[in-house]
Amino acid sequence: MRRSDGTTLDDLQRAAADVGAKGMMPVGRPFLEYVVSALADAGITEVVIVVGPEPGAAREHFGRAAPPVRTTVRFAVQELPRGTADAVHAARDAVRDAPFLVLNADNYYQPSSLRAAAGIGGDGLVAFEANALVSESGIEPERVMRYALLDIADDDTLLAIREKPAADDRLAQRPERWVSMNLWSFTPSIFDACERVWPSPRGELELHDAVSIGMRVLGTTFRVLRERAGVLDLSHRADIGIVTQRLAGVVPRT
Repeated sequence: MRRSDGTTLDDLQRAAADVGAKGMMPVGRPFLEYVVSALADAGITEVVIVVGPEPGAAREHFGRAAPPVRTTVRFAVQELPRGTADAVHAARDAVRDAPFLVLNADNYYQPSSLRAAAGIGGDGLVAFEANALVSESGIEPERVMRYALLDIADDDTLLAIREKPAADDRLAQRPERWVSMNLWSFTPSIFDACERVWPSPRGELELHDAVSIGMRVLGTTFRVLRERAGVLDLSHRADIGIVTQRLAGVVPRT
């Protein structure tokens, strides 16, 4: 998001993009308002946003300027941006000793997908069919194939996650390809798995590695729910226009 790609942005969008504040990107309203509103539509009433230690736009907006009515928003502090597994672990003391959802702050999921995730009631995730992501989200086919593909057993449990698979990978060659868009249901056992993660080749503590540790070492079974639905992805500056267009008819009610 920080990298300029020639996309035309207004002053507020450019300011948010320059600091990588994807969740607070103005797309009519701050993007995270739509995310929190969708959570409320799905029946989620408690939200924890993982933030950095410095004062920031998310804390100012949801904590003071526009506190939500339909949800309670709290904050967990990730001291250093060390990766997604570290971000989840940072929320350990902020969530209850019960199943909870984990989702990206730069993705907008349909309330139906969020309800499906909440209905798992344990460890699992929502898998999105690749062609539906293309047709319903406006995401390019080649970009979808850069997401993580899922190897799913016949009993709808997770076998493996394949990050950025090669074109000749057997999962990429299947007629139906199921993609992780990081919409997870976890039990607190994920925190133990996060503590065991080593830095990836990118130097980050990755959530998919924690999931793999959960399966291999801790014996966790992850249930998979398949959805043919769209997910809006606000990863790059070029995404801002299409996300703004797709959310134009949505009125966030946090």
